Amino acid sequence: MSGYGQFCAIARAHEVLGGRWTLLVVRELLMGSRRFNDIRRGIPRISRTMLSERLRELVEVGAVLRYASGRGPEYDLTEAGRDLMEPLIALGSWGQRWLPRKAQAEDIDLDPLLVDMQRRVNFAGLPKAPLVVRFEIDRQRPRFLLLKPGEAAACAENPGFPEGLVVRGRLAALIGWWRGDTDFAGAQRAGLKLEGARALVRAFPGWFQLYLLADIGPARGREGKK
Repeated sequence: MSGYGQFCAIARAHEVLGGRWTLLVVRELLMGSRRFNDIRRGIPRISRTMLSERLRELVEVGAVLRYASGRGPEYDLTEAGRDLMEPLIALGSWGQRWLPRKAQAEDIDLDPLLVDMQRRVNFAGLPKAPLVVRFEIDRQRPRFLLLKPGEAAACAENPGFPEGLVVRGRLAALIGWWRGDTDFAGAQRAGLKLEGARALVRAFPGWFQLYLLADIGPARGREGKK
């Protein structure tokens, strides 16, 4: 495939990074994923073949290092890969400011949201005893979030701890809170429900730091287009 044929660094970088899924693979590596399956959990719609191809391309351009570990192949960002953090944050900030936020009309998956919640746990605010939060969202198969001091894990099955809370309702309401489109009370008005001990229900929102860009509001004139 021919390139853009331009000297411009924007064009040259886009030739390398502009392919479908590429920047999301970089995002997952920046967020700490190292193994193939962990990367894919954050991007569930990417095929295994495509993920392999994108990782290989990133290795070839020097943005990613592939190495062997006792658990099999792992991946890490090189200095060149880590240097993509700033442009990715800028891209996400632009999306937060300028793109409409109407979660009810968006094609969104639950699993990447739970993976992000796993990454953003405020461990200091958790109860001392391990617990599992059960998510029953939009009639999908239940998902589970294990929370205990120093560890959080999004799971397809209950890993064997008491289910202290159940979160029910629409995915749009959960997304709206997590992304910063509304506060937790607004998510509850939109149909999000918590079931469990009263103290746990009250504490739940404080167990998490919201999405990394949640505090970026819409640009002036875009406030009514969430």
